[in-house]
Amino acid sequence: MAKKITQKTKTEMPCRDAGERSRSFDEVALGYTIDMAVAEANRCIECKNEPCIAGCPVGIDIPTFICQVAAGDFQAAWQTLSADNLLPAICGRVCPQEEQCECKCTLGRKFDPVAIGRLERFVADHAASQGWQVGGTIAPPSGRAVAVVGSGPAGLTAAADLARLGHKVTIFEALHKPGGVLVYGIPEFRLPKTIVSREVQALEQLGVEIKTNHVIGRTFTVDDLFDELRYDAVFIGTGAGLPHFPKIPGVNLIGVYSANEYLTRSNLMKAYRFPESDTPMIRARNVAVIGGGNTAMDSVRTAKRLGADHAYLVYRRSRDEMPARHEEIEHAEEEGIELLLLAAPIEIVGDAESRVRVLRCERMALGDPDASGRRSPVPIPGSAFDLEVEVVVFAVGQGANPLISGTTPDLPVNKWGNIVADDATGATQKRGVFAGGDIVTGGATVISAMGAGRRAAQAIHAFLTAPAAAPDTPIGV
Repeated sequence: MAKKITQKTKTEMPCRDAGERSRSFDEVALGYTIDMAVAEANRCIECKNEPCIAGCPVGIDIPTFICQVAAGDFQAAWQTLSADNLLPAICGRVCPQEEQCECKCTLGRKFDPVAIGRLERFVADHAASQGWQVGGTIAPPSGRAVAVVGSGPAGLTAAADLARLGHKVTIFEALHKPGGVLVYGIPEFRLPKTIVSREVQALEQLGVEIKTNHVIGRTFTVDDLFDELRYDAVFIGTGAGLPHFPKIPGVNLIGVYSANEYLTRSNLMKAYRFPESDTPMIRARNVAVIGGGNTAMDSVRTAKRLGADHAYLVYRRSRDEMPARHEEIEHAEEEGIELLLLAAPIEIVGDAESRVRVLRCERMALGDPDASGRRSPVPIPGSAFDLEVEVVVFAVGQGANPLISGTTPDLPVNKWGNIVADDATGATQKRGVFAGGDIVTGGATVISAMGAGRRAAQAIHAFLTAPAAAPDTPIGV
């Protein structure tokens, strides 16, 4: 007999008041209470085909952990969840579940899908409050060592899976804190850094060693990891952190930032606490952020919290084409962010001291769809207008840092500088080297990077345990 549905809409998750949070870096969403979580979990109809699992890039056993939440057995839910995902508190906050597991939910055909991401967050946070250890087993030591380059979501996931498979894993991180984009790119109000630190500590409990301030391509090359440090395999998950700027006049003026720099200064280097933190950043009354994705949303909402009276989001298409999560767009509007849609920058004008004073834009109309399926923006002649601003932030995509490819000539890259790797395994054309996440695909989501890290970990394990890879054979060279 089919389970009767008594609640057709998702259980709402409480949030801080918009007026309060627009001037605070405290987390916006407050999470479910126990009663809320149980009520939402009980909306699951326990369908037999379990399509939500297929929608999850890391293959979490979603129906089981939700059923356990519905029964009030939160510790069992935690064991189920953490056996497949070492970063559930992060995924529950920043992953676009509405485009992945939730969009596959059978309940969603007629009503709201089950709020899988909110339940994932609840279980992870409740487990942390109880001090529960992560689930899953750890295999006996294999005698093999793997170097993971980058501690973003792809690297952390690959490291966790490889450690559980019995391999000795060392993460090399260029910055002074582990977490990659999770610490430098996503603001505190969306992902508190204590959450990232907590989940990194869980990784260390699995025996993973993390070495910060190690820039692969400078401190060591990829070949050094094999030849000098004697690692048997290398996984590269360095992300895509090379900023892009449009070719318009004025991009070199004082007050122009890439989103990467703007968010890194605020998130990782705590510029919002200046002078308590010694990292300064221009505080402006009027800020324009160019772009329509989640990074643009993070940047413009950060600008508001840094004191901007007017924080504009300038996007060349309409709201319907914005790639940012709908929830983030709604939160931004509630906080007073001003959306300037169907507009694109054509020039930045400075004063006599080369400081930004005006962003000149032109209106756009939507033409035919492009390769992505979105309608292409077309300039409207004679529609230029000026926006008085002191800071302009470009969030229009990022590329691959050439540091590793430039020091590893036998590691092929594509025309965008991304490492060429097999989609299913992460294997590159260089023996023993695997790659995944944004360094392969270009900018994407946290969970897709985690999925790439998981697939690569399985491929690395197969590589390390193949008959030709007996412990006395130097397989990395």
